[in-house]
Amino acid sequence: MQLNLAGRTEHHIGATVRPLGPGCLSFVLPYRVHRVLHPPGSLFHVISFSQRFLRPELDVDPLDLEDVPLERAPELAPFLYQEFMDFVLEGTELELAAEACRKMTEENARRRFCSLEIIRAHLLLLIGAVCRRYERELLQLAAAQAQRTSRREALLRVGRYVRDNLTRRVTLGDAAAAADLSPNYLAHLLKKETGKTFTDLVTERRMDKAQELLAHTTMRIAEVAEAVGFEDEAYFARRFRQRFRIAPRDYRGRAAARLR
Repeated sequence: MQLNLAGRTEHHIGATVRPLGPGCLSFVLPYRVHRVLHPPGSLFHVISFSQRFLRPELDVDPLDLEDVPLERAPELAPFLYQEFMDFVLEGTELELAAEACRKMTEENARRRFCSLEIIRAHLLLLIGAVCRRYERELLQLAAAQAQRTSRREALLRVGRYVRDNLTRRVTLGDAAAAADLSPNYLAHLLKKETGKTFTDLVTERRMDKAQELLAHTTMRIAEVAEAVGFEDEAYFARRFRQRFRIAPRDYRGRAAARLR
């Protein structure tokens, strides 16, 4: 979390850019890529904590927090919907938020008996104030299952990157960076949403493109292999047979026969 007290900047979270001015709070789930540039004169609090610290009893993989129902953990709401809205506090609310951050900082510095419980209490009060301030908007986003839209868009960005880079070596890290995701989150998201690994996805896209080139161009088999990222024609032919139960040359012949 970040509470911005002075200076205007932007919060990049995934592929979304939100304004971050005085009084704004930003919320980031674990394993999400985000960036905040701080111009001269900026003043802010950054609060970093683990899922276990916030909710010790919440036995959920941090990568799956976006699937936790709000009635089970309502304090997750600002983290789940940061990509869709801005959180701004003013007046007394902002003063209370800044005071909560000050008290957490002081308590963390002296670390005495029950310090962690006191810090957690201030943290929950701060998050709770934001949830109450934006209760209607958060519940509307939850009802619309907005986080599912975010996941679909993330996978579309990954798919476009893979499609546009089939001729070169495509790595999980490169695809994650291009889609503004962390590699861990991308691998988990692919498995959860499609049941496939990243390698499965790349191979599938390469084979689909190879089918298209074999059926609709006169490129030699070696050229098709190179166009979809295989340096070795024999290896390409073997992978093609594994997927489609037919050799590339025979597939081209059948495709040509269908077009006559």
